[in-house]
Amino acid sequence: QVQLVESGGGLVQAGGSLRLSCAASGRSFTGYRMGWFRQAPGKEREFVAAINWSTGSTYYSDSVKGRFTISRDNANNTVYLQMSSLKPEDTAIYYCAADREGYRTTYGLPTTYDYWGQGTQVTVSS
Repeated sequence: QVQLVESGGGLVQAGGSLRLSCAASGRSFTGYRMGWFRQAPGKEREFVAAINWSTGSTYYSDSVKGRFTISRDNANNTVYLQMSSLKPEDTAIYYCAADREGYRTTYGLPTTYDYWGQGTQVTVSS
């Protein structure tokens, strides 16, 4: 049974940094694509970044490109989201997700992903 557990959220001032972690367990993730999404109150869940577990290829939304970096640690089955130059509009619950078929081009859609974590709150104060 696949489990995804996020951690690392918190309160930070604008311009600051945070690193989110997603501990993945339950099977080998070779061939998977791992994604980060976020959801602010009253808004739809939004794609942030994704990474192919096997190849390391990365994908970013325009709103975070150049500020956020997604990476993975194969040995520890963990995916990270390093967030820098944070803005108040980055405030949201951040979710880790796993797509069993990592070749799909629809990596920006929540419906593409098969497994989800419980989320971690990130709050950026101005």
